[in-house]
Amino acid sequence: MQPTKTSQKNGSDNPQRQLKRALNLPLITLYGLGTTIGGGIYVLVGKVAERAGMMAPISFVAAALLSAFTALTFAELSSRYPKSAGEAVYVQEAFNYKQLALFVGILVILNGCVSAAALANGFVGYLQTFLPIPDWAAIIAISIALGLLAAWGIGQSVSAAAIITLIEIGGLLLIIWVARDEFSTVPLRSHELMPGLDGTIWLGILSGSFLAFYAFIGFEDMVNVAEEIKDVEKTLPRAIIITLVLTTLIYFLVALIAVLSISPLELGQQKAPLSYIYQIKSGSDPALISLIGIFAILNGGLIQMIMASRVLYGMSRQSLAPKSLRFMGDINPRTQTPVKATAAVVLLVSFLALSFDIEGLAETTSLMILIIATLVNAALLRLKLGDRYRESDRPPLTGITVPLWVPLCGLIVSFSFALMIAISLIK
Repeated sequence: MQPTKTSQKNGSDNPQRQLKRALNLPLITLYGLGTTIGGGIYVLVGKVAERAGMMAPISFVAAALLSAFTALTFAELSSRYPKSAGEAVYVQEAFNYKQLALFVGILVILNGCVSAAALANGFVGYLQTFLPIPDWAAIIAISIALGLLAAWGIGQSVSAAAIITLIEIGGLLLIIWVARDEFSTVPLRSHELMPGLDGTIWLGILSGSFLAFYAFIGFEDMVNVAEEIKDVEKTLPRAIIITLVLTTLIYFLVALIAVLSISPLELGQQKAPLSYIYQIKSGSDPALISLIGIFAILNGGLIQMIMASRVLYGMSRQSLAPKSLRFMGDINPRTQTPVKATAAVVLLVSFLALSFDIEGLAETTSLMILIIATLVNAALLRLKLGDRYRESDRPPLTGITVPLWVPLCGLIVSFSFALMIAISLIK
């Protein structure tokens, strides 16, 4: 049977100039761990402890359970529609409304660029402790360097991100190791780690989990390299679930060792809480942990730029972007990466990082992520409930399927958190 003209025009179905499928389960899992763990836990654990006290580990577990709904939604949708610009594709398939899909795609691209810009701003402070150079020079240099790495090749860039991710995880395991004696105190201090029925304590746990929730977001980055994953329908859903489980385990252990080692009040006052714990417990200079923190920031920036460029590419190839931007769907024949889309992302990241402060960028990132999560959960809910979801039309599912209540809960959680942030920003 001859392909239709429509399929020939659709870049995603054109066998020529396809993205290179170079990512296996270990690589995409490390990619996911790199974007979820990132640099956040190196600062966030102190802030969560400040809100939840000794219950900080429970806050992280609660946040994991809340984010699990959206993670499972992404897992099913990624096996149904394994394409770049994943979120935009999901919304288009569910609602068949191109303008809404375009809005989601633009939001995802902006989210990646804003997040990378915030990380570039955070990187400057660390870099200047070793090398005093102007802010603008550091921002431009790091944006271009990460852009070149992202454009070099998906195998090379994700391998680099995977190596940095292992360094990040190694830093967290090092913290756990130097403070490992604290685990022996758990039986004697178990009463401090149990919330009981005290409503005030549970409010603190909820407040802490609200903050910790953002440390688990990252599966939206994973689905946007779908066209570069081997056996994607099986591999990507598995990688999303493995990433969530490993992240939860690491965060729980780090939070537990943190509150056992240092009082939550003192922990919350530290700008670099893990470096502080390392210094107290090992008696050594915390420069090593600070250096790992720099690697974590660089890794987060790299992953965000890869993700944003793939969404821009995917929207252009699948005719979701304006005609004036269709050239962003071009693939470089040598690197097999979307070089033009990557260059556009580098320019936007540099502009945002030079124009806005890190606090404003971080708050905006959180709100955009939750809006995206709300719409993606709504998309799966629509597919499961609507007339368009029929057994005969459904693509073969070799990944996973989830019950109807999973996207429903994800929708409620994401919308509630987005509303709370929007209200706080307005105030």
